Amino acid sequence: MNTSPQVVSSDDILLKLCHSVSHVLSSTTASHISHAAMVQSITRTCLKPDLGCFSIFDGGFSGLVVINFSAPAAIEIYRSYMKQMGMPEAELAFSHTSDEVGDVMGELMNQILGDFINKVNKQLQTSIHQSQPKMLTINKELTISIDTNLDEAVARRVSFRTQNNHIFYLEFAMDKTEFIKLDEFDAEDEYDPDDLLAEHGNKSETSPWTQAANKEAAGTDADDLLNELGI
Repeated sequence: MNTSPQVVSSDDILLKLCHSVSHVLSSTTASHISHAAMVQSITRTCLKPDLGCFSIFDGGFSGLVVINFSAPAAIEIYRSYMKQMGMPEAELAFSHTSDEVGDVMGELMNQILGDFINKVNKQLQTSIHQSQPKMLTINKELTISIDTNLDEAVARRVSFRTQNNHIFYLEFAMDKTEFIKLDEFDAEDEYDPDDLLAEHGNKSETSPWTQAANKEAAGTDADDLLNELGI
């Protein structure tokens, strides 16, 4: 009996990314982070107040991931994460403009993309890699686009909700593409999610404490980024 081949679309890949966002943030903060069941089609991706974070990926397909956090959402996630790391509440920052908050949110973005890329590499049998996530505290909307590098760009926005009902948004642009399963295959063993998070955590055990030593270099990167964006 002939059956239609399994097709994985751009929106299916977006769903994998949404699952990575929810899983990583829920696991690292010991709270419930969920995404909406509806996705919005958009024409452009933007960095928006209060904290905008983005990363570009390339390889089997190209794309751009943007996560825009409101100040309350960023602070809730940051404080929950730091408490899980054993930091006393009295020592935690209260403002989303704190460098420490930006460092933590950037690291969480890195963990999200690591989880997503692991899924894509194993389940779609392709390879993608990411740029280092960039985090900006902003007070106005900035349009950011890599449309010129994308093949028939598909852009989407998905809303997320924290345990305390603070909203933040994922914006996603990528090649319009499909992966078609022609034959059965055994997917490689999945990494244990806790091991994956621990691996990323070990890389950043010193953040946000010893990252101060890298602030000069980080500041240069931020200046270069702002120059590229024409700010």
